Amino acid sequence: MKLSIIAAAALLISTSVLAEDCDNATSQAALNACASNDYKKQDDLLNQTYKEAMKLATETQKTQLKAAQNAWIAFRDADCAFLTSGADGASVAPMVHAQCMTDKTRERTELLKSTLSCEEGDVSCVFPPR
Repeated sequence: MKLSIIAAAALLISTSVLAEDCDNATSQAALNACASNDYKKQDDLLNQTYKEAMKLATETQKTQLKAAQNAWIAFRDADCAFLTSGADGASVAPMVHAQCMTDKTRERTELLKSTLSCEEGDVSCVFPPR
C-alpha cells in the first residue's frame, strides 16, 4: 500500500516536472503533460470570463448563459471525443484530446469576452456599455 502511494506521488511529481519545459519537450509523456497544462490554463481563463459575464447579466440572462454554457460544454466534450477518436488507444491520444479541448475552450472564451464590451449604440450588445 505504501509503495503504491509513493509510486503515485512520484508519477505526479515527474509529470509536473516534465511539463515545466514545454518548449523542449520530446517525450510523449511530457508532450501530453504540456497539452494538459495548456488546457487547464485556457479553462481557467474561460471560467474567469464566464464569471465576469455572470456579474453583468440580468437574472434572465444568468439563466440563459448557464443553459448555453452547459450545452456548449456537452457539445465541446462530445465533439472533441469524436474529432480525436482516430487517436484512441495511442500514446498521443491525451495530447490530441487536450489540444482539441484547448482550441474549443479558447474559442468560447473569446466569444464570451466579445460580449463584455460593446461600443455605444451597438444594439446587438448582450450587456450595456460600461
